[in-house]
Amino acid sequence: MRMVKFALLLAAAATAALPQDWPQFRGNARLTGVTTAPIPDQLKVLWTWEVGGGDPIESSAAIAGGVVYVGTGAGELVALGLNTGKLKWRYKTEQPIGESSPAVAGNLVYVGDLGGTVHAVNTADGKAAWTHKTFSEVKSSPVVFGDRVLIGSYDQSLYALNVKTGREVWTFKTNGPVHCTPGVMNGFTYVSGCDENFRAIRVTDGNESFHVNTESYIGASPALADQMAFFGTYDNQIVAVDFTAKKVAWRYEHAQRKFPFYSSAAVVGDKLVVGGRDKMLHCLNTKTGKPVWTFMTKARIDSSPAVSGARAYFGSNDGRFYVVDINTGKPVWEFETGAPISASPALVPGKIIVGTQDGKLYCFGAK
Repeated sequence: MRMVKFALLLAAAATAALPQDWPQFRGNARLTGVTTAPIPDQLKVLWTWEVGGGDPIESSAAIAGGVVYVGTGAGELVALGLNTGKLKWRYKTEQPIGESSPAVAGNLVYVGDLGGTVHAVNTADGKAAWTHKTFSEVKSSPVVFGDRVLIGSYDQSLYALNVKTGREVWTFKTNGPVHCTPGVMNGFTYVSGCDENFRAIRVTDGNESFHVNTESYIGASPALADQMAFFGTYDNQIVAVDFTAKKVAWRYEHAQRKFPFYSSAAVVGDKLVVGGRDKMLHCLNTKTGKPVWTFMTKARIDSSPAVSGARAYFGSNDGRFYVVDINTGKPVWEFETGAPISASPALVPGKIIVGTQDGKLYCFGAK
């Protein structure tokens, strides 16, 4: 028992994000979208990089060791210098990379493609380490926990793969596509499923601990905090699940505007911040689910907000990148990209990286 606990502690330490890195989708394995990295009050564009050919960037960037990793609709995983935006290498996946966002751990970067293949690539030179084929497209983002890569597929399965070989350690079958990115906390991985179930699965052996029927189709990934999970649904609600009671703690639905939530939530303190297809960024109290404020944009928000300090950073399909004060809901800054933004921002000290639907990657930093 002591050895198991020790192994879990090592695994947690291995996947903890350093303040200077944003190594995976939502920044950490709990998918909270929060960092302590300081972001300048005044921002400007430091550099841009283009995919070319009109192919989109729906993948959210990962940043580690001064390198930006992002997948593209052109079927490439690319590595760029954080400070310069200069291309370091390209890795061809053959099939487009959709919403699957890279995860970096050790000397490997992992990502899934729309052909259903999970790729592990050497960070030094962009050469393939291994590939693993699932039976349908992969839009889920990989999460590395200890010696395992956790990732979902539209073949209705959650996979745990060995980080070095890609060999299946276990597979958990659900009753619908596994679109979400699995969150990890306290030795369990949590999946908000397209089969309307929220599941807790033990990382060591792939056995289910419990599940909660949410009665809603879910596209968003769960944010995990204080023995709770928070996620949006296609039934126009934000749902909180209590791990101890193993049931839904509360549901939030806007009084007038009834639209799905596809964006994944950021959770900091007693605040939850999430975008909706009702064009609004919502801030809720995590304990009660009561609304604190809303901020209106001009199109739906599928981009998942990232939080540093008292500010939330996110994109909208109206082609703008926004900065909003999380205490007041007041706008602080915005930038017109001219193309919808469905990817989520990655934050590291002094810089923000985000991609657009017209295939541009932006780096914002100190003005």
